[in-house]
Amino acid sequence: MAGPRRDTRGIVEARELFARVDFRRREPAPELRPYLEHYWLIDWDLPEPYASHVVPHPSVNVVFQRYGDKPPWGEVAGIGLGLFTQKLEGRGRVCGVQFRPGGFRPFAPGRPVSDWTGQRLPLADVLTGTDTADADTADADTDTDTADADTDTAGAVLAPEAEDERVAALDAFLLGLEPAADPQALRAMGLVDLVRRDRTIRRVAELAEAEGVSARSLQRLFAAYVGVGPKWVILRYRIHEALERAEAAEDAAAEAGGGGGTDAGVLDWAALAAELGYSDQAHLVRDFTATVGVPPTAYARQAP
Repeated sequence: MAGPRRDTRGIVEARELFARVDFRRREPAPELRPYLEHYWLIDWDLPEPYASHVVPHPSVNVVFQRYGDKPPWGEVAGIGLGLFTQKLEGRGRVCGVQFRPGGFRPFAPGRPVSDWTGQRLPLADVLTGTDTADADTADADTDTDTADADTDTAGAVLAPEAEDERVAALDAFLLGLEPAADPQALRAMGLVDLVRRDRTIRRVAELAEAEGVSARSLQRLFAAYVGVGPKWVILRYRIHEALERAEAAEDAAAEAGGGGGTDAGVLDWAALAAELGYSDQAHLVRDFTATVGVPPTAYARQAP
């Protein structure tokens, strides 16, 4: 790992977000780097509410958060299948852990990662062996103890004013979970990295052929270790790239003084569709609209 990523992939209207919050990525301890993309830290003090939007990566996140005077809490956020929107207001702080796709399973080896997809759950329900299927039968005292433990953990991560101390608290928390070595997790992480890097892999059959396995075996591996299927990963990385390219085009247009959405727009969506492996521009427009919520042309017009 050469340090945290510096791209804005997945962040909708990244320039607007960065103008309102203090957003940083930090590198975890060396022992954790095989499993993690990075830590992400956000602090804000806003005079008026702001809604942030993210097209989620195929990654599980552990998120510690504090909003205003509310008690801090932590949760495991499985892969989000749709656009994630979070309203920010007043003062707040978030310390997040983004796992590499496939890298979360060693920290919670008892269940397939697909069990957490689309869910946001208390830490103890996932990371301490608590079976969520038994949650309804647990007594009130047990529920209270679990909530208190999660609050204490979140407080230890969020309380320090020094950023290095928050990073150290995240390291300590994750190292304390003693992730189990798992060759299949390494295999899944490698395959997702291949999809992210190699634009020529546009179909599940091509990825299966590159790995020398059947498409069905690939589906099982991704369900157990990534949380979504390989087709979903391929499509999501296409949308991430399209979104980042749209942001870059808007930046270039703004710097040139032309603004976004002009007739002489700098981003050729038809060419981008072909580059990303779509059969035509209409397919890219459909996927972009379904994921981001607006078609590419409308997104360009509303960008600041």
